[in-house]
Amino acid sequence: MSPDVDLTVPAPGHRVLRDRLLALDCRLFESAAERRWPGAERILPKLSRSANHGVLWFAAAAAIAASRTPRGRRAAARGVASLSLASATINTLGKRSVRRPRPVLDPVPLVRQLKRQPITTSFPSGHSASAAAFATGVALESPAWGAAVAPIAWSVALSRVYTGVHFPSDVLAGAALGVGAAYAVQGLVPTRAQGTPPARPRAEVPALPDGAGLVVVANTGAGTAERAYALAQALPQAEIVQCRSAEIHDELVKAAARARVLGVCGGDGTVNTAAEIALRHGLPLAVLPGGTLNHFAHDLGVEDVRDLSRAVRGGEGVRVDVGRFACGGREGIFLNTCSLGVYPELVRERDRWSHRIGGWPAGVLAALRVLNADRHPLQAELGGRARPLWLLFVGNGTYHRMGLAPGRRTDLADGRFDVRVVHGGRKPALRLLAAAAAGPLPLPQSRLRSTGGTPIPAHAAVQVGRLRLAGVAPGTLLAFDGEVTEVAGEVTLEKLPEALTVYRPST
Repeated sequence: MSPDVDLTVPAPGHRVLRDRLLALDCRLFESAAERRWPGAERILPKLSRSANHGVLWFAAAAAIAASRTPRGRRAAARGVASLSLASATINTLGKRSVRRPRPVLDPVPLVRQLKRQPITTSFPSGHSASAAAFATGVALESPAWGAAVAPIAWSVALSRVYTGVHFPSDVLAGAALGVGAAYAVQGLVPTRAQGTPPARPRAEVPALPDGAGLVVVANTGAGTAERAYALAQALPQAEIVQCRSAEIHDELVKAAARARVLGVCGGDGTVNTAAEIALRHGLPLAVLPGGTLNHFAHDLGVEDVRDLSRAVRGGEGVRVDVGRFACGGREGIFLNTCSLGVYPELVRERDRWSHRIGGWPAGVLAALRVLNADRHPLQAELGGRARPLWLLFVGNGTYHRMGLAPGRRTDLADGRFDVRVVHGGRKPALRLLAAAAAGPLPLPQSRLRSTGGTPIPAHAAVQVGRLRLAGVAPGTLLAFDGEVTEVAGEVTLEKLPEALTVYRPST
């Protein structure tokens, strides 16, 4: 066999070390070739072939995503992204940097050898890189799924030496590169756990080991039946009430009258209704995400039944801020966002189509229809001056962008509104897209000229605790937590610091 590596000639001392390492590599390869592991001759070659072109890992990703949990879907996507980066790095840089010949197959029993031998260079092992990248990527997002995938990944890496197509050092180098690729992806798109807010300020909430005293109202219109059943299994003494969207408010009021803890399973609009009733009755709120987006629950750090049941059993809770808007005699609260301008029109248009074509297609169609329509910006007085506005966005807490990921809140009790303004102009689509591209960061104060010649920012951001908007035309739409209402005249938004107590696991 030939362990030679096509490298520049090193210094004499380095040459000795290199020769010793290569000799050790050969001895380890030969030792592996001589060993007989029960069942390995039937399993490992097949496993090695199944990983060709990432087929094994794409199948594993599909199986993980089929678990239908947000964490599982993210783990599958992160695993595939990590694998793709590792594979691209191996094929463009790794194989071309060190042109090491494949091992000679003489010591390897014929029954182990692959029917089709690879023709690329040996260093590093692409199969090992892909296996390590996929397993590490999955584990970074979901340790449980990572533990399930790790033995398969380890076996694939081992199979490359066992079948005689790689030296042990090829496998180790490939695995190291794969792990590095997974962490590189994490740097670009942080995991959900990295953006989970701190478990503070802590709140005293009842510990309900079997769920006795918890009444959960589940919105069947959001497709919550499966989650409601899982919650009943985890907390057998909890009372689960399933009802349609039109009955949510009345059922929550009834539940609050007899509950020690009010629970809700549904999307952001349903959670908003439950939060308002929990505040009115002075009850802690247990939130189980069950809608399409579930921004509040996910920013809170509660993703599934396991998270919520652990918090309820252990009596772990926090206090979070609540936003409140008022206009004339109309009041309401919001846990996520409140906005005027183009976005409420988009929400209303999306709701018209979502039951026909689905949520995401309806969102795309709504955006195209709203942005292409012939319209004028909202006219309102903001900060003592009349301004044309395409969009006024108010977040309940400061939104941050982490890497390339969409913005999230890392503190739900920071006492501030995150206000984003896109001022009026001739091309609303370009302004809105520019503001969206800037993301939840301090927006650049790009300038435009008003009719009087005074420069005003095209879009800007500020953090405040209270906001007043005057001169709003009758019939103007205001969106809050995915719901839409009409406002006119003066609209006031104020922060209710740490007003709502909610369950969330401490770790």
